[in-house]
Amino acid sequence: MMSSTERWRLDPDRCFDSDPARRRVARALYATVRDLPLICPHGHVPPALLADPAARFGSPAELFIIPDHYVTRMLYSQGVAYEDLGVPTRDGTPVARDHRRIWQRFAEHFYLFRGTPTGLWLADELISVFGVEERLTGESAERIYDHLEARLADPSYTPRALLSRFNIALLCTTDAATDTLDHHRALHAQGLTFVRPTFRPDAVVNITAPEWRAQIQRLSEVAGIDVVDYASYIRALEQRRAAFKALGALATDHAAETPATERLTPREAEAIFARALRAQATTEDAQRFTAHMLMEFARMSVEDGLVMQLHIGSLRNHHQALYERFGPDRGADIPVATEWTRNLRPLLNAYGADARFRLILFTLDESTYSRELAPLAGYYPAVLLGPPWWFFDSVNGMRRFLDAVIETAGAYNTAGFNDDTRAFASIPARHDLWRRVTCDWVAGLVVQGLLAEDEGYELARAFAYDLAARAYRVAEADR
Repeated sequence: MMSSTERWRLDPDRCFDSDPARRRVARALYATVRDLPLICPHGHVPPALLADPAARFGSPAELFIIPDHYVTRMLYSQGVAYEDLGVPTRDGTPVARDHRRIWQRFAEHFYLFRGTPTGLWLADELISVFGVEERLTGESAERIYDHLEARLADPSYTPRALLSRFNIALLCTTDAATDTLDHHRALHAQGLTFVRPTFRPDAVVNITAPEWRAQIQRLSEVAGIDVVDYASYIRALEQRRAAFKALGALATDHAAETPATERLTPREAEAIFARALRAQATTEDAQRFTAHMLMEFARMSVEDGLVMQLHIGSLRNHHQALYERFGPDRGADIPVATEWTRNLRPLLNAYGADARFRLILFTLDESTYSRELAPLAGYYPAVLLGPPWWFFDSVNGMRRFLDAVIETAGAYNTAGFNDDTRAFASIPARHDLWRRVTCDWVAGLVVQGLLAEDEGYELARAFAYDLAARAYRVAEADR
């Protein structure tokens, strides 16, 4: 049991197997990749946080609790109300404003994160980034809050300062198709060209969403094209992709409940789009239009070279009351079963063997790893597998992924790691967890005689850096 005077520390061998031979190899592999620069090709850090040199994180509660759905969903599951965590409501009705009290609640419930990746990330952030030396509990909450407040007031702890300290070689944000990209222009004007946008068109594709027509109006404005029919809609999307690419974008990102793909005829696509403009589109229309647009976005990627990412299998906003009160991205998204082999067949038959096309697949349905995804990636030249995502970016989730896919797909048909986070200060901790787990997994192959030692070092580096750089064509973009 940790005493009140014992310093809070991270186990230097965390994530490594207890077998001495395997642990020795894992340590040696990890030592060679630990300090490699971070490639962050997919994430949700707001570019506004980095574009302004004077920007600050706010209070400890604003940094660690209020915006982090990994944190709020766990506390909610144990009866802590979102209002008591300071999560803002859609209609502006009052929620807790005392950030010290919010922090106190969080600290009293910090034990809930034992054994979770969130607990590992938070401990790593608090210890490694902010220099906290005592474990977070209800008793220590006030002292740690004071310590963090002092750190966050220090110029060496601004977002810009940490961006430099974190040794990030590439940081891609996720931006709506309708974004003006003004923050990215500001970043590039200041020489921070390694921060790049990613094209996310979901809001202008989901034709039955209540705000869809407002999004189409916004698309018209930013593209400078009056979107009045399907043809002008496609032109506007192509214009926006070109604007993103001009600011260094490497990829697009598409979220859908299923990976269904279907090629509509021009007449069918125009008819559905016209019904959507009249607010008469049906659920079937929306499903077919999304499936068709995935085909269209693949066609555009062949033409403009942007890597296409598919994030599939989340039933968004499962808790209707929470969505109505607090909005999306609050932790109530739940995985659903998915089917890839038949759903992706139209798209892969059209583009899967095209050398110009790259498609990175992410799923929340682990049962498809070995049955469908690894065989698809192990055959189609265009397909790569993204890392374990969201609910599975954990120690055991990563291990299960590696065990399930590598024997069939091969490591070099995977896309390395991305942190996919909104929590900027957690980026190094997330990458470190991946590097530790992959080094331990590779060490297992070495001690079993399945890999030569020099191959183990090459594979450890590939998982840590090379695969992500290759998947997102980083070197090509820098030329």
